[in-house]
Amino acid sequence: MSDHHLQENNNLGNKKNFFTTILNQLFHSEPKNRKNLLKLIHNYEQHSLIDTDTRKMLEGVINLTEKKVRDIMIPKSQIITLNKSQTLQHSLDVIIQYAHSRFPIVGENKDHIIGILMVKDLLPFMFNTKHFNIEKIMRPAIVVPENKRVDRMLKEFRCQHYHMSIIIDEFGNMSGLITIEDILELIVGNIEDEYDDEEHYEIHQINQHTFIVHALTPIKKFNKTFNAHFDHEEFDTIGGLIMQSFGHLPKIHESINIDNYIFKVSLTDSRRIIQVLVQIP
Repeated sequence: MSDHHLQENNNLGNKKNFFTTILNQLFHSEPKNRKNLLKLIHNYEQHSLIDTDTRKMLEGVINLTEKKVRDIMIPKSQIITLNKSQTLQHSLDVIIQYAHSRFPIVGENKDHIIGILMVKDLLPFMFNTKHFNIEKIMRPAIVVPENKRVDRMLKEFRCQHYHMSIIIDEFGNMSGLITIEDILELIVGNIEDEYDDEEHYEIHQINQHTFIVHALTPIKKFNKTFNAHFDHEEFDTIGGLIMQSFGHLPKIHESINIDNYIFKVSLTDSRRIIQVLVQIP
């Protein structure tokens, strides 16, 4: 038998042994723990049984069991609400500005969510506002504790057919909200919108002392670019630092001075800062 045939047989034998090992692991033994399971998934990727995106999604599913809803919730300071007494026109102004499909409804106590408005429920009132009343068309607000596991929250979303939950702390006070999209992003990565193009993660110079900076720019990169010394242990991104310094979701054109760096908000959405204008010392 030629050396070429021997090599082919060896290659076939190696592949056969590998697939035999995989099949044995799949059907005859289970990973002992989470670490072994993740290692097995990495082995699949290394042997081209799955691609990198699939491996990341599998890891995302596994990691759901490690997280609580408080870890990924939209904090109270960033929630956009409607008031139960608002007129249809006022409500539409807010809806058009933020372009969400659901809005929490508050009453006199702005920390207490009394229901959820689905924007599609406004359609019957577009040509007849006479009987418009948010309280009559809002849906019940689903409330969950901060320490609820994310995987269980996802199962509840799927089984109960709703997409948003209000999160409360141990004292019953609202601390944030979570949507099914927030959970899906843990699995498949960021679900891009019109603001999520990669070019926005760059730092653009306007003049000698003024720069446009995307809020998701890592603090380490910001420090390196501007020779700054902001703490990167407590916050990962420059947006997180700015949000903490404001103490609320700032409006466009609001500015703040942090260690002689002036940050002026230039772009936001309903729950985060997207872009800032930075004047360096």
